[in-house]
Amino acid sequence: MNNTIKVIILAIIVYISSAGISYALFAQQSTSVGTSNKQQMGQEKKQNDYQAVDFDEAKPKTEECPLNGVLYSKDQKKWWEGHRPLGVMIENHVEARPQAGLFAADAIYEAVAEGGITRFLAMYYCQDAGIVGPVRSARTHFIAFLSEYGANPLYAHVGGAHCDRQTGSGCANGAKADALGQIQKYNWGGYNDLDQFGLSAPTFVRDDTRLGRDVATEHTVYATTTRLWEAAKKRGLTDVDEDGDKWDEQLVTYKFKDEAKPAERAQSQEVQVGFWKGYNDFNVNWQYSPKENLYLRNHGNEPHKDRNTNMQQAAKNIVILYMVESKANDGYDNNLHLIYKTTGSGKAIVFQNGQRIDGTWSKDDRTDRLKLIGQNGKTIDFVRGIIWFQILPMDGVVEVK
Repeated sequence: MNNTIKVIILAIIVYISSAGISYALFAQQSTSVGTSNKQQMGQEKKQNDYQAVDFDEAKPKTEECPLNGVLYSKDQKKWWEGHRPLGVMIENHVEARPQAGLFAADAIYEAVAEGGITRFLAMYYCQDAGIVGPVRSARTHFIAFLSEYGANPLYAHVGGAHCDRQTGSGCANGAKADALGQIQKYNWGGYNDLDQFGLSAPTFVRDDTRLGRDVATEHTVYATTTRLWEAAKKRGLTDVDEDGDKWDEQLVTYKFKDEAKPAERAQSQEVQVGFWKGYNDFNVNWQYSPKENLYLRNHGNEPHKDRNTNMQQAAKNIVILYMVESKANDGYDNNLHLIYKTTGSGKAIVFQNGQRIDGTWSKDDRTDRLKLIGQNGKTIDFVRGIIWFQILPMDGVVEVK
């Protein structure tokens, strides 16, 4: 065998070995974000092909997420301390399912947007979700909840309910559902407000292939949490603003506790939630799993899975908030715009550790943190993990089995 052939063979061997090592390293680095849920649920997540920032799950978890109490590594805390909370409007139309990125939210707010169709405000801070969506339009009641998250929380959406000055649509009766008008009133416009109509690709993109079937255009807008935080950074908003003021100087955090020991948990619990009568596609069924101490979510009689991970959505805490719902009567088509009385007080139910806790909620002002008080007069603490708020009209239905 001459020297030329030997060199060629050696080069091939080196290439194959290098490729194998590179692939192994890539696979190792692609372990999914938010694997606390993976470990708790014992489910295998899909390989991270959804552009999420990952962290070494083997490192000690000593740092508390201020939004939901989950413990993460020092490296992850260093990462999240470089930005501020991000709220993303994610739709729940049947054609938009399965949604991407809900699995990585620290907290989620769910309420009817219009016509009996619910929508999510997903709050991100301590985990990176990667791809999120489909992203949909802003609604005023979600702005009220987002406003609790410190100074100038980021708000990602595609347009929103508004008052059209040319036609008068949405302007009557004080334009109470004018979400876009409120964004301007609060001085969020072009600043912490990340409206798709003010940001070009690749911050927001249309992807008509992600759901694997043909859907209407309004169900095709996606973003990534990283690019949204990058867009905010270009506007001078990281963990501080252009004046050096931190976002969390006046943040009121909830109190968190470790989960109940297995012997202290209920053996079973099923929570059925109905927003509007007759809108069964948006009814939610939570099945409590005592082994993982999680509530597994089903909606429309199917497991609610995440498009990114193919895992079933789950929560450590479910919070039912009864709030007065009314029509905006603002001249919008078919009077679809809704108003929720998000300040004041009302009935609340919290589910955690397989237990039901009855109490009340109160919120004095838009920017105040919503308070939860049990029947014993004490503040309700949350188990470390995802907090899923469900805002029901006064005739909403909750059945517990």
